[in-house]
Amino acid sequence: MVSPTPIKTEGPAALLANAEAYAESKTHKSTRMAVGLAIMAGLFIGLAFVFYLTVTTGSHAGWGMTRLMGGLAFSMGLILVVLGGAELFTSTVLSMLARANGKISTRGLLYTWARVYMGNLFGALLLVFIVMVAGLYQLDDGQWGLNALQVAQHKLHHSWIQAFALGVLCNLLVCLAIWMTFTSQNPLTKAVMVILPVAMFVSTGFEHSVANMFMVPLGMSIATFAPDSFWQAIGSSPAAFNDLNLIQFISANLIPVTLGNIVGGAGLVGMGYWLIINPERENKTAQISSLTLPSATYSERPTMTQETLTIEKNMKPIHCALQSHQFVADALEQLNRYQLQGAPVVDKQNELVGFFSVQDVFVDLWWNDYQPDMDTKVEDLMRTEVQTVEADQSVIELAQYMSIDNQVLYPVSDAGIATRFTTQSALERAKTQTLSRPYVYPVMKDNILVGVISRSDVVRTLAPLYGNAMDILPADAKEGLVSA
Repeated sequence: MVSPTPIKTEGPAALLANAEAYAESKTHKSTRMAVGLAIMAGLFIGLAFVFYLTVTTGSHAGWGMTRLMGGLAFSMGLILVVLGGAELFTSTVLSMLARANGKISTRGLLYTWARVYMGNLFGALLLVFIVMVAGLYQLDDGQWGLNALQVAQHKLHHSWIQAFALGVLCNLLVCLAIWMTFTSQNPLTKAVMVILPVAMFVSTGFEHSVANMFMVPLGMSIATFAPDSFWQAIGSSPAAFNDLNLIQFISANLIPVTLGNIVGGAGLVGMGYWLIINPERENKTAQISSLTLPSATYSERPTMTQETLTIEKNMKPIHCALQSHQFVADALEQLNRYQLQGAPVVDKQNELVGFFSVQDVFVDLWWNDYQPDMDTKVEDLMRTEVQTVEADQSVIELAQYMSIDNQVLYPVSDAGIATRFTTQSALERAKTQTLSRPYVYPVMKDNILVGVISRSDVVRTLAPLYGNAMDILPADAKEGLVSA
C-alpha cells in the first residue's frame, strides 16, 4: 500500500520514525516475496564483487587508490538493492526496531531474518555458478581468477574475534547508509548517499556476510574446478589454496561475520538510535500542549487541539468495505446504498487489498462500449496501489497532501538545489496547482482497516479555522437553501 508523503521533518526523531516504518515493512512481506527479493539481493551483491575484482585486477595505482576504486565499484551492489527494492540481510536486521516496538515477536523477527539470509545465500551461489560457467576467472590471462582466490583466502585468515569485529564495523556503515536514505525520496540522492559508506567498508577490508557468500564460494569453485591451463597461466597450483574449504569458511568467517553484522546493524545503529531518541519522543508526545490558533476578530474562534485534529477523530467508521470476490453489480448497489463514490476492498482474511471507485466502473464501461461482462468482479477493476493514512496522523497533514505539491511549490531537489526558476510567488503557484490525488482514503490503525476519510471530511474538520463553528452543509442541503 502507498501512504501519502507526510510533512517533511528534520532531525533524528524523524529519521527514527521512517526507520521504524521501514523495519515494520520487512516483516509484512509474504515469504514468497521476501525470499524472491532476497535472491535478487544476493545476485546484486555478487555482481558488485565481480565489478570489484575487475577494477582491482592488475591495477598499479597503489594499495589505497586501488582499494578505493574497488570500493566505489562495489557500491553498485547496495545501490541496486536500495533502488531495486531487494531484501538484503545486513539491512533487514534493522527490523529489530519492529521487535522493540512490539510489532512482531522474537520468533517472527528470527523468521524474517532467516528467510532473507537463506535467499541471499541462494542468490549468491547462483551467481557463483553463472560466473564459473562464463569462465570469468580466466580474464587477463587468469589474473582475475588469481585475484578472486587471494581475496577469498584472505577472508579466512582472520581470527574469530577479528572477523566478528570487522563484521560489526561493516554493518555499522551499511545500516548508516540505509539510515541516510530515509531523509530523501529522490532515487538519485539515495544512490549517491550510499556510495561513500560502502566504499569505506570495502576499501578498508570490513567483512560483509552476504558478500562473503559469493566471494569465498567463488574462490573455492575456482580452486576445485579451474583447468590446468589456468594454473599454468598464473604460475600456481590448487594446493596453495587448500584452506579454501567449506568448514573453514563457515567456522572462521561466515558465523563470526554474520553475528558481527547483526550487532553492528541491529545493535549499534537500530537499537542505538531507538534507545537514544524513543524516550525523548514519547515524553514530547505526552507533554504536547494545545494548539491555540492565532488571534482573530471572531470571538467564537475555537481552540483546537492535536487530539481533535487526528484523522481517527474525524473519519467515518468503515460500514462499506467491499469484498474482492464480489460482483461489480453487487458492489455498486452497496455503494449506492451508502451514497459513496468508492470504498476499500478486503480479502477473505479481511485485509486491505485494494480500492474500488465509480471511476473504475466508468472506465470499464467505456472500454466495453457500455456492454460490460456481468461476471466482472471487484478484484478485476479495483486499484491495488491504495493510498492509505494512519489513524494517528493529523488532518492538517492530509489536507496539505491533497492540495500542495512541494516539488512545484518549492522547485528544489532534496539537496536544496534549485531545479527550475519561476517569477510566481509561492501563493500563486499553490493556487494554480491541480493535483491528481484521491478524494477518499482508507484509514489504518495497527495495520487494520478502521474507517475512511474523504476530502469533505477534511474540509468539515478544518472549517472552524475560519471562525465558523458550524459544520459544512452537504451538497443537497445547500441546494435546498439556494432554491429557498
